Amino acid sequence: MRLHRPIFCEGDAGVGKTALASALAEALGAPLIRLQCHEGIDASQALYDWDFPRQLLHLRAAEAAGVTDAERLEGELYDRRFLVARPLLKALETQPSVLLVDEIDRADDEFEAFLLELLSEFSVTIPELGTLRAEVPPVVVLTSNRTREVHDALKRRCLYHWFDHPGFARELAIVRQRLPGVSARLAEQVTTLVQALRSQDLLKPPGVAETIDWTEALAALGASEVDAELAVATLGSVLKYREDVERAAGLDLAAVLAARGA
Repeated sequence: MRLHRPIFCEGDAGVGKTALASALAEALGAPLIRLQCHEGIDASQALYDWDFPRQLLHLRAAEAAGVTDAERLEGELYDRRFLVARPLLKALETQPSVLLVDEIDRADDEFEAFLLELLSEFSVTIPELGTLRAEVPPVVVLTSNRTREVHDALKRRCLYHWFDHPGFARELAIVRQRLPGVSARLAEQVTTLVQALRSQDLLKPPGVAETIDWTEALAALGASEVDAELAVATLGSVLKYREDVERAAGLDLAAVLAARGA
């Protein structure tokens, strides 16, 4: 934060990258402003856009009132009140704030270059209004699921952190904190099963988010502990590919649970 450098978080989906931004916002007492990246995202979706319907209404109202000064009308149309601030501009204007640029690996190269420039200066130039600069730069968290490699130019300007799947004790502690109402036995058993599933050759190994989902689903069914039959019946809470579900269903889950109990 003293360096005003973004932190670049990389790792599999569901390991807690987004949760880091939420925790930072909570610790700082600052709003969390999230930009969800996707293929084809551009500056107008991420930075700002003009509210054309309101501008048109204003223009019609001015014409009805007999205003004919074109220069005055143009100045009024491109006033700050007609500017719609998207997440990036909102983060520059909100002090303090935490900006989460989520799944930057889903955006294209052009957007990545645009983002690089903005994060270097923490300012943006709007032709009609001039340059807007953040008095206090936001705390920036970028996340990537590594569906593609993000360019080195962006990474060089960030502090890097790799998120790995947690060990058993840490994952269990996370589940217990997020779901304090579930039984300790259930939380321990589900964490055991998820740790075992990650050791298999799955298309999509489950993250911590899926461990929480599975535990919550079992608790919703009234379970205080889980057996192999119930685990197989609820695999859709933790695995999202048919091949992974079939592989997990073929495992001796009862033996996994028994080994942990021993």
